[in-house]
Amino acid sequence: MPRSALHRARATLRLATLAALPLLPLAAAAQALPPEVEAALARAKVPREAVTLLVADADGVRPPRLAWRTQVPVNPASIMKLVTTYAGLDLLGPAYTWNTPVYIDGPVRNGVLEGNLYIRGQGDPKLVIERLWLLMRRVQGLGIQSIAGDIVLDRSAFDTPEADPAAFDGEGLRPYNAAPDALLVNFKSVVMSFQPNRANSTAQVSFDPPLLGVAMQSTLPLSAGECGDWRTTIGAEVADPARMGFTGSYPAACGEKSWAVAYADPGRYAARAIGGLWTEMGHPLKGQVRDGRVPADLKPAFEVNSPPLAEVIRDINKYSNNVMAQQLFLTLGLQQKKRGSLEASRSAIRQWWNDRIGTGEGQPVFDNGSGLSRDERISAAALAKMLQVAWRSPVMPELMSSLPASGVDGTLRKRALRSGGAAHLKTGTLRDAAGVAGYVHGASGRRYVLVAIANHGNAAAARPAFDALVDWATQDN
Repeated sequence: MPRSALHRARATLRLATLAALPLLPLAAAAQALPPEVEAALARAKVPREAVTLLVADADGVRPPRLAWRTQVPVNPASIMKLVTTYAGLDLLGPAYTWNTPVYIDGPVRNGVLEGNLYIRGQGDPKLVIERLWLLMRRVQGLGIQSIAGDIVLDRSAFDTPEADPAAFDGEGLRPYNAAPDALLVNFKSVVMSFQPNRANSTAQVSFDPPLLGVAMQSTLPLSAGECGDWRTTIGAEVADPARMGFTGSYPAACGEKSWAVAYADPGRYAARAIGGLWTEMGHPLKGQVRDGRVPADLKPAFEVNSPPLAEVIRDINKYSNNVMAQQLFLTLGLQQKKRGSLEASRSAIRQWWNDRIGTGEGQPVFDNGSGLSRDERISAAALAKMLQVAWRSPVMPELMSSLPASGVDGTLRKRALRSGGAAHLKTGTLRDAAGVAGYVHGASGRRYVLVAIANHGNAAAARPAFDALVDWATQDN
């Protein structure tokens, strides 16, 4: 057997052996909560019956230190991203990348492509404006300065219905509500940057990316006074797909600011962004930018690769990026079931869960994999068991490093532990759901998995109780 094949076989055997090792039940423990947690819940007016709490050794060899309502399925909010990202690491591998192939259909003469340029989206979660610019530079590198035909966008890799971005919570212009897309460009968002120019009493406004066919107001008056709620002061009008402008003024005291908003017509965003960037780079387009399919007989002129999955999940978990999580979720269906649909992805991740985690603690309810859902459910026992399995997995370092570090970065940057301990935790917040889950490093040197989730009208107010539980978990000497 070749050496590389032998190494793979040994690694597979070790992984199978680790997965087969028993984990102690996660439901059996005293149900008295730490006094500081009880007090924080009382102050938040969140009853004990509205929370699920679990603290257990990461290696699963001892009974849990704390287990409260651990078998109750709850809405985890963005904590569900833990399942999606671990499944991605386990099924695809940390080095997995998405590729976006580009095709030319026609000869290039005197710098003119006498035909169409095709771009096929295959689910890249991070085709941001900088990488799109590099893609366009690669097109230029083919000797193309002008396109006589069309730029055709193939978005057929994902089979998802058109979604109203305002359907979830009425906030359709918030970037966190962007829907997944096989050709997801810049999260379907526009960053508006404001730079005061006191010499002429105006603020210069730049839009990134420029959108083809959309009128964009480039200045607005400066005003005196405190910066305050400057987003209200400028009177942004961004609900019209044909125009982005302002009715107010910009406070000079604010200095330079930026604001990301979702484009009002998300289905046309990719076409407008790609067309706008191409023309801003000084290249004519005689045709249009439209959706279509790549002809079956065309071969790619080149491909643009995404960052590796290990890097992508850092964005997903540290900053709780919903649409990137959904891109990964759909990719699992595309890779495992050969169809980029929600149904295929749910089937793929259910099968993975049964094979890798088992069904002893109950199977989660999967929806879109991001936690931006009213339907997703998981119990603390099931989530903790997955975290224990992940702890013994070869991809544990990549998963842990993707989680926000308490008091350091991501969504935990401002939540340092009073004990001075360390924790890597995924946060989650919806209207009636909030929590944290991940790994806590105890003073004794032991590592614990921790799950704390509230489903209640005051769920967000329970954060101090979660912080108290994390502090309690670190104090294990």
